Amino acid sequence: MKKIVVALLVALCAFVSQAQQLVVISSPHLHADDSVLVFIPEQVASNYAEEYCAECCGDPDPVPALFLLHGWSGCYRNWADKSDLQAVANETGFMIICPDGFYDSWYVNGKEPDAMQWRTFFDKELYPQIMEKYYLSPEKTFITGLSMGGHGAINLFLDDINRFRGAGSMSGVLDLNAEKGRLGLDRLLGPYGPENKRHDEESAINRIERAKGSDKLMVVSCGYSDSLYPCNLAFCERCKELGVPYIEIFSPGVHSWKYWDYALRLHLWYFSRILNGENLGY
Repeated sequence: MKKIVVALLVALCAFVSQAQQLVVISSPHLHADDSVLVFIPEQVASNYAEEYCAECCGDPDPVPALFLLHGWSGCYRNWADKSDLQAVANETGFMIICPDGFYDSWYVNGKEPDAMQWRTFFDKELYPQIMEKYYLSPEKTFITGLSMGGHGAINLFLDDINRFRGAGSMSGVLDLNAEKGRLGLDRLLGPYGPENKRHDEESAINRIERAKGSDKLMVVSCGYSDSLYPCNLAFCERCKELGVPYIEIFSPGVHSWKYWDYALRLHLWYFSRILNGENLGY
Protein backbone atom coordinates (compact mmCIF):
# COMPACT_ATOMS: atom_id res chain seq x y z
CA MET A 1 0.00 0.00 0.00
CA LYS A 2 2.83 2.42 0.89
CA LYS A 3 4.44 1.89 -2.52
CA ILE A 4 1.14 2.68 -4.25
CA VAL A 5 0.65 5.85 -2.24
CA VAL A 6 4.21 7.02 -3.00
CA ALA A 7 3.70 6.31 -6.69
CA LEU A 8 0.48 8.30 -6.72
CA LEU A 9 2.14 11.24 -4.99
CA VAL A 10 4.99 11.26 -7.50
CA ALA A 11 2.52 11.15 -10.37
CA LEU A 12 0.51 13.98 -8.85
CA CYS A 13 3.59 16.19 -8.37
CA ALA A 14 4.62 15.61 -11.98
CA PHE A 15 1.13 16.51 -13.20
CA VAL A 16 1.06 19.73 -11.18
CA SER A 17 4.45 20.74 -12.56
CA GLN A 18 3.13 20.19 -16.09
CA ALA A 19 0.08 22.39 -15.44
CA GLN A 20 2.07 25.25 -13.85
CA GLN A 21 5.34 26.24 -15.43
CA LEU A 22 7.86 28.99 -14.81
CA VAL A 23 9.68 30.44 -17.80
CA VAL A 24 12.63 32.77 -17.17
CA ILE A 25 13.78 35.03 -20.00
CA SER A 26 17.10 36.85 -19.68
CA SER A 27 16.67 40.10 -21.58
CA PRO A 28 19.15 42.79 -22.62
CA HIS A 29 16.16 45.12 -23.08
CA LEU A 30 15.24 44.81 -19.40
CA HIS A 31 18.77 44.53 -18.01
CA ALA A 32 17.18 41.78 -15.90
CA ASP A 33 15.48 38.40 -16.04
CA ASP A 34 11.74 38.29 -16.56
CA SER A 35 9.87 35.49 -14.79
CA VAL A 36 6.74 34.29 -16.56
CA LEU A 37 4.27 32.08 -14.70
CA VAL A 38 2.18 29.92 -17.03
CA PHE A 39 -1.02 28.08 -16.06
CA ILE A 40 -1.96 25.32 -18.48
CA PRO A 41 -5.44 23.74 -18.47
CA GLU A 42 -4.98 20.34 -16.81
CA GLN A 43 -6.81 18.59 -19.63
CA VAL A 44 -3.99 19.47 -22.08
CA ALA A 45 -1.04 19.78 -19.66
CA SER A 46 0.63 16.60 -20.90
CA ASN A 47 1.11 18.24 -24.31
CA TYR A 48 3.59 20.66 -22.73
CA ALA A 49 5.56 18.21 -20.60
CA GLU A 50 9.29 17.87 -21.21
CA GLU A 51 8.86 14.31 -22.39
CA TYR A 52 6.26 15.26 -25.05
CA CYS A 53 7.61 14.37 -28.49
CA ALA A 54 6.45 16.74 -31.21
CA GLU A 55 8.29 14.70 -33.85
CA CYS A 56 6.28 11.60 -32.92
CA CYS A 57 2.94 13.18 -32.07
CA GLY A 58 3.02 16.43 -34.04
CA ASP A 59 2.58 19.91 -32.63
CA PRO A 60 -0.44 20.17 -30.32
CA ASP A 61 -3.45 22.10 -31.60
CA PRO A 62 -3.20 25.72 -30.41
CA VAL A 63 -5.12 26.30 -27.19
CA PRO A 64 -6.75 29.63 -26.32
CA ALA A 65 -4.29 31.81 -24.43
CA LEU A 66 -4.44 34.94 -22.30
CA PHE A 67 -1.55 37.25 -21.47
CA LEU A 68 -2.53 38.59 -18.03
CA LEU A 69 -0.72 41.70 -16.75
CA HIS A 70 -0.47 42.78 -13.12
CA GLY A 71 -0.79 46.29 -11.72
CA TRP A 72 1.53 48.85 -10.17
CA SER A 73 3.71 47.51 -7.33
CA GLY A 74 2.98 43.91 -8.36
CA CYS A 75 5.04 41.12 -9.91
CA TYR A 76 4.56 37.96 -11.96
CA ARG A 77 3.08 36.12 -8.95
CA ASN A 78 0.59 38.86 -8.10
CA TRP A 79 -2.39 37.39 -9.93
CA ALA A 80 -1.63 33.84 -8.75
CA ASP A 81 -1.41 34.98 -5.13
CA LYS A 82 -4.82 36.66 -5.29
CA SER A 83 -6.83 34.44 -7.62
CA ASP A 84 -6.94 30.69 -8.33
CA LEU A 85 -5.58 30.88 -11.85
CA GLN A 86 -5.21 27.12 -12.22
CA ALA A 87 -8.91 26.70 -11.53
CA VAL A 88 -9.70 29.47 -14.02
CA ALA A 89 -7.52 27.82 -16.66
CA ASN A 90 -9.19 24.45 -16.06
CA GLU A 91 -12.70 25.92 -16.20
CA THR A 92 -12.20 28.05 -19.32
CA GLY A 93 -9.65 26.03 -21.28
CA PHE A 94 -7.43 29.12 -21.55
CA MET A 95 -3.69 28.99 -20.95
CA ILE A 96 -2.94 31.97 -18.68
CA ILE A 97 0.44 33.68 -19.05
CA CYS A 98 1.61 36.07 -16.31
CA PRO A 99 4.82 37.96 -17.10
CA ASP A 100 6.65 40.24 -14.69
CA GLY A 101 5.92 43.88 -15.39
CA PHE A 102 8.11 44.70 -12.38
CA TYR A 103 7.12 47.20 -9.73
CA ASP A 104 6.42 50.17 -12.00
CA SER A 105 7.50 49.52 -15.59
CA TRP A 106 4.11 50.62 -16.95
CA TYR A 107 4.87 48.21 -19.81
CA VAL A 108 6.54 51.03 -21.76
CA ASN A 109 10.06 51.91 -22.88
CA GLY A 110 11.82 54.22 -20.45
CA LYS A 111 13.03 57.56 -21.81
CA GLU A 112 16.71 56.89 -21.06
CA PRO A 113 18.62 54.42 -23.30
CA ASP A 114 19.82 52.41 -20.28
CA ALA A 115 16.32 52.29 -18.74
CA MET A 116 14.08 49.23 -18.87
CA GLN A 117 12.58 48.86 -22.36
CA TRP A 118 9.60 46.68 -21.52
CA ARG A 119 7.66 47.21 -24.73
CA THR A 120 10.66 46.22 -26.85
CA PHE A 121 11.15 43.19 -24.61
CA PHE A 122 7.55 42.12 -25.28
CA ASP A 123 7.87 42.67 -29.03
CA LYS A 124 11.19 40.95 -29.58
CA GLU A 125 11.45 38.37 -26.83
CA LEU A 126 8.46 37.61 -24.63
CA TYR A 127 5.69 37.37 -27.21
CA PRO A 128 7.57 35.40 -29.90
CA GLN A 129 9.23 33.03 -27.43
CA ILE A 130 6.02 32.21 -25.56
CA MET A 131 4.04 31.80 -28.79
CA GLU A 132 6.65 29.36 -30.12
CA LYS A 133 7.21 27.43 -26.89
CA TYR A 134 3.51 26.74 -26.33
CA TYR A 135 2.41 26.39 -29.99
CA LEU A 136 0.03 29.36 -29.71
CA SER A 137 -1.91 31.09 -32.47
CA PRO A 138 -2.63 34.87 -32.64
CA GLU A 139 -6.19 33.97 -33.63
CA LYS A 140 -6.69 32.34 -30.23
CA THR A 141 -4.61 34.73 -28.12
CA PHE A 142 -5.90 37.62 -25.98
CA ILE A 143 -4.42 40.13 -23.56
CA THR A 144 -5.84 41.93 -20.52
CA GLY A 145 -4.66 43.30 -17.19
CA LEU A 146 -5.52 45.41 -14.17
CA SER A 147 -4.76 49.09 -13.51
CA MET A 148 -1.20 49.66 -14.80
CA GLY A 149 -1.59 46.32 -16.56
CA GLY A 150 -4.90 47.37 -18.10
CA HIS A 151 -3.13 50.28 -19.73
CA GLY A 152 -0.29 47.98 -20.78
CA ALA A 153 -2.64 45.39 -22.26
CA ILE A 154 -4.52 47.91 -24.41
CA ASN A 155 -1.29 49.61 -25.50
CA LEU A 156 0.36 46.33 -26.50
CA PHE A 157 -2.79 45.36 -28.38
CA LEU A 158 -2.81 48.70 -30.22
CA ASP A 159 0.87 48.35 -31.10
CA ASP A 160 0.01 45.44 -33.41
CA ILE A 161 -3.55 44.17 -33.40
CA ASN A 162 -2.53 41.23 -35.59
CA ARG A 163 -0.88 39.59 -32.57
CA PHE A 164 -4.19 39.17 -30.73
CA ARG A 165 -7.82 38.20 -31.29
CA GLY A 166 -8.95 40.78 -28.72
CA ALA A 167 -7.94 42.70 -25.62
CA GLY A 168 -9.25 43.98 -22.32
CA SER A 169 -8.63 46.35 -19.44
CA MET A 170 -9.77 46.08 -15.82
CA SER A 171 -9.72 49.39 -13.94
CA GLY A 172 -7.07 50.50 -16.41
CA VAL A 173 -5.12 53.75 -16.26
CA LEU A 174 -6.18 54.39 -19.84
CA ASP A 175 -5.08 58.02 -19.67
CA LEU A 176 -1.72 58.43 -17.95
CA ASN A 177 -2.64 61.99 -17.03
CA ALA A 178 -5.01 60.46 -14.48
CA GLU A 179 -1.92 59.59 -12.41
CA LYS A 180 -0.03 62.81 -13.07
CA GLY A 181 3.16 63.01 -11.03
CA ARG A 182 2.54 59.65 -9.34
CA LEU A 183 3.53 55.98 -9.43
CA GLY A 184 6.89 56.34 -11.15
CA LEU A 185 5.63 57.85 -14.40
CA ASP A 186 7.85 60.94 -14.19
CA ARG A 187 10.90 58.74 -13.78
CA LEU A 188 9.94 56.68 -16.83
CA LEU A 189 8.59 59.30 -19.19
CA GLY A 190 10.06 62.52 -17.86
CA PRO A 191 8.33 65.30 -15.89
CA TYR A 192 4.87 66.46 -16.87
CA GLY A 193 4.77 69.76 -18.75
CA PRO A 194 3.92 71.31 -22.13
CA GLU A 195 7.38 70.51 -23.51
CA ASN A 196 7.05 66.77 -22.77
CA LYS A 197 4.48 65.00 -24.93
CA ARG A 198 5.30 61.42 -23.92
CA HIS A 199 2.57 61.13 -21.28
CA ASP A 200 0.00 61.97 -23.96
CA GLU A 201 1.68 59.89 -26.66
CA GLU A 202 1.89 56.81 -24.44
CA SER A 203 -1.69 57.05 -23.18
CA ALA A 204 -3.99 54.37 -24.59
CA ILE A 205 -6.81 56.88 -24.97
CA ASN A 206 -4.75 58.79 -27.53
CA ARG A 207 -3.82 55.70 -29.55
CA ILE A 208 -7.26 54.23 -30.26
CA GLU A 209 -7.14 55.25 -33.93
CA ARG A 210 -4.68 52.41 -34.49
CA ALA A 211 -7.64 50.00 -34.19
CA LYS A 212 -9.90 51.95 -36.53
CA GLY A 213 -11.28 49.72 -39.26
CA SER A 214 -10.60 46.53 -37.32
CA ASP A 215 -13.34 44.18 -36.12
CA LYS A 216 -11.31 43.08 -33.07
CA LEU A 217 -13.01 43.78 -29.79
CA MET A 218 -11.77 45.49 -26.62
CA VAL A 219 -13.50 44.76 -23.29
CA VAL A 220 -13.26 47.70 -20.86
CA SER A 221 -14.45 47.22 -17.29
CA CYS A 222 -14.26 49.38 -14.17
CA GLY A 223 -16.09 49.91 -10.91
CA TYR A 224 -18.28 53.00 -10.52
CA SER A 225 -16.51 53.92 -7.29
CA ASP A 226 -13.01 53.54 -8.72
CA SER A 227 -11.08 56.81 -9.07
CA LEU A 228 -10.19 55.67 -12.60
CA TYR A 229 -13.82 55.39 -13.69
CA PRO A 230 -13.78 58.81 -15.45
CA CYS A 231 -10.81 57.96 -17.68
CA ASN A 232 -12.33 54.57 -18.52
CA LEU A 233 -15.58 56.27 -19.47
CA ALA A 234 -13.68 58.79 -21.62
CA PHE A 235 -11.80 55.94 -23.32
CA CYS A 236 -15.08 54.26 -24.25
CA GLU A 237 -16.52 57.52 -25.57
CA ARG A 238 -13.47 57.94 -27.78
CA CYS A 239 -13.90 54.39 -29.11
CA LYS A 240 -17.51 55.19 -29.91
CA GLU A 241 -16.52 58.37 -31.77
CA LEU A 242 -14.02 56.46 -33.91
CA GLY A 243 -16.23 53.43 -34.50
CA VAL A 244 -13.77 51.08 -32.79
CA PRO A 245 -15.49 47.92 -31.44
CA TYR A 246 -15.59 47.74 -27.64
CA ILE A 247 -17.78 46.52 -24.81
CA GLU A 248 -17.96 48.61 -21.67
CA ILE A 249 -18.80 47.02 -18.32
CA PHE A 250 -19.31 49.51 -15.51
CA SER A 251 -20.70 48.14 -12.28
CA PRO A 252 -20.45 48.64 -8.52
CA GLY A 253 -16.87 48.17 -7.38
CA VAL A 254 -13.64 49.83 -6.30
CA HIS A 255 -9.94 49.43 -7.14
CA SER A 256 -9.62 46.06 -5.42
CA TRP A 257 -8.80 42.40 -5.87
CA LYS A 258 -12.40 41.50 -5.19
CA TYR A 259 -13.34 43.45 -8.32
CA TRP A 260 -10.45 42.11 -10.47
CA ASP A 261 -11.12 38.48 -9.58
CA TYR A 262 -14.69 39.04 -10.78
CA ALA A 263 -13.60 41.00 -13.86
CA LEU A 264 -11.08 38.35 -14.98
CA ARG A 265 -13.80 35.73 -15.30
CA LEU A 266 -16.02 38.22 -17.05
CA HIS A 267 -13.35 39.05 -19.62
CA LEU A 268 -12.72 35.38 -20.26
CA TRP A 269 -16.45 34.85 -20.77
CA TYR A 270 -16.40 37.43 -23.56
CA PHE A 271 -13.17 36.08 -25.04
CA SER A 272 -14.64 32.57 -25.09
CA ARG A 273 -17.70 33.80 -26.94
CA ILE A 274 -15.48 35.57 -29.47
CA LEU A 275 -13.57 32.34 -30.11
CA ASN A 276 -16.74 30.29 -30.44
CA GLY A 277 -18.49 32.79 -32.71
CA GLU A 278 -21.31 33.17 -30.20
CA ASN A 279 -23.78 36.04 -30.01
CA LEU A 280 -22.32 39.28 -28.61
CA GLY A 281 -25.38 41.36 -29.30
CA TYR A 282 -24.29 42.93 -32.57
